[in-house]
Amino acid sequence: MKRIHTEKAPAAIGPYSQAVVHNGVLYTSGQVPLDPVTGEIVGSDIQSQANQVLKNLEQILKEAGTDFSKVIKTTCFLADMKDFAAFNEVYASYITEKPARSCVAVKELPKQVLVEVEVIAAIEE
Repeated sequence: MKRIHTEKAPAAIGPYSQAVVHNGVLYTSGQVPLDPVTGEIVGSDIQSQANQVLKNLEQILKEAGTDFSKVIKTTCFLADMKDFAAFNEVYASYITEKPARSCVAVKELPKQVLVEVEVIAAIEE
């Protein structure tokens, strides 16, 4: 296994890696809308938070040598399912290949953010 870390995405806020590659597959940890430099939450609405989450994931994918076109599966966690449509607009602007996806509402997310997303992606070697 190879652990992936980039300074262009937020550092892990617990005992885990930003992502791990195993047998040509990248597994990211869930990303929340933190600024990678300041560690502060970016935005107060679902659009700005989703945009930051996907920017963070984009940097992790890049560090691992892949991109959104190679995403196999996403898991999306929303604090409120009322944000589903607005979240989808932002999501679709980054992830265009329509991978498999789960999207659920949860009671609470770390730091009381509105969204968290994790991805599984192929690594082309």
